[in-house]
Amino acid sequence: MPQLPKDPVMLLSFTNTQLRDNYCNLTEFCKAYIVDECYIVDKLKGINYEYDSNRNQFV
Repeated sequence: MPQLPKDPVMLLSFTNTQLRDNYCNLTEFCKAYIVDECYIVDKLKGINYEYDSNRNQFV
């Protein structure tokens, strides 16, 4: 299992790509990568992105 990118911008790109291509929601993505959902949300909130469940991506 690859590690998640540490850089927030790279994490944003990686996460949105995974959500688009492989996961129906953020919870499933986090389960697959064994990461706390709050970690992703907080990290991306730091660069002014929030998860939009209707679009299944960070915007």
